[in-house]
Amino acid sequence: LQGGSLQEVADRVGLSQTSILHYFPSKRALLIAVLEQRDAVAKPRPSTAGQGLVDVVLEQARHNETIPGLVELYTVLCGEAVTEGYPAREYFVDRFGRLRASYARKLRELDAQGRLRPGVDVDRAAASLIALWDGAQAQWLLDRDSVDVAGCLSDFLDGIILSRGEEEVA
Repeated sequence: LQGGSLQEVADRVGLSQTSILHYFPSKRALLIAVLEQRDAVAKPRPSTAGQGLVDVVLEQARHNETIPGLVELYTVLCGEAVTEGYPAREYFVDRFGRLRASYARKLRELDAQGRLRPGVDVDRAAASLIALWDGAQAQWLLDRDSVDVAGCLSDFLDGIILSRGEEEVA
């Protein structure tokens, strides 16, 4: 994707390069708009409001299975973003920073409720959740019959979060 030109994009969508440039003044602006549209389509549905971390994560993972093309686009662009000078690098740096902070905050809330296993470092657990999710999705894209992304995430979360029954016993 990094080597593609605006003319190639224009040709694929049936527009002139001038028309593309009218809406997106640069290749970077177009790439960021594509990522923002991906976020809008892939974001959790309103039914996740008020749900806990586990439910939101698992519902989003299951939802992602219904949009494999967007998951593939995200995975490819994320991989390219590790390259210095990549036009959307800052988008991914910001995205991962926001996700880590959000997951860490939710894990701290669980910890305050006595629902986090002793010894869990919330910042590392938040980074691990993101890494597991992205890695499992990449494997799922390669072999959809053999990888259960939601199952992998559920197993990880079960390993760090106490269920209500365990909380009472502990």
